[in-house]
Amino acid sequence: MKAIILVAGYATRMGQLTKNRPKALLPLGGRPVLDYIIDQLNTLPDVNEIIVVSNHKFYCYFEAWADVVETAIPVTVLNDGSTSESDRLGAIGDIHFAINKSGISEDIVVIAGDNFMEYPLLEQYQFFKEKQSDTVCAQKLTNRDTLKQFAVAELDENNKVISLEEKPQNPKSDVAIFATYFYGQDTLPLFSKYIEAGENKDAPGYFVQWLYKQKDVYAYIMNGECHDLGTVEAYEAMQTRLELESKRG
Repeated sequence: MKAIILVAGYATRMGQLTKNRPKALLPLGGRPVLDYIIDQLNTLPDVNEIIVVSNHKFYCYFEAWADVVETAIPVTVLNDGSTSESDRLGAIGDIHFAINKSGISEDIVVIAGDNFMEYPLLEQYQFFKEKQSDTVCAQKLTNRDTLKQFAVAELDENNKVISLEEKPQNPKSDVAIFATYFYGQDTLPLFSKYIEAGENKDAPGYFVQWLYKQKDVYAYIMNGECHDLGTVEAYEAMQTRLELESKRG
């Protein structure tokens, strides 16, 4: 299994915080945000390589980070060649790029680089293995305005996705999908099919919105929480929380 971490965005919502430093390398509790994802990936038995997909602007930052990060799994940093918001590949474009550039032909796990996971990624991996089907990560949210910022899914009694919409104006359920996905090797050619069809390459949930109509996709309901650190407010709130917890010991 290969792990793909998506860090090629330009974090325009983060203002000065990310003017000269990529969002995934911002400090959080004394460590880069990305280190926490690496910790989780190191709990998975099948992952043999971690592929970090960067843009050209911040590629050297991730290369320097990869030289010092503590991990039992080798890390490869790819440069997708984009230099600004105007020519970026989009999250789905970057997954497709990584698959082709690295010649991947096995199962993959895909994670957005601004995720802060407070649930065992190993459990989602085990769910993926149990279902033998593509698997997304879900959490039930009660705030409808918050739900509108995510992909929202309806599930059947076995947690199979029966509908999914990225950033809906009228969410059909309370099941929010976070950007952590396990895809079987048989799904990899579908990324090319999706791209060639001219579908939206931006948020990764758009691919799942298309995929569940092609084949079975299941949702793992996380045992814990996941936090999207894509805004200044979310990042600073988590930074404050971790500082307070550290002071309490």
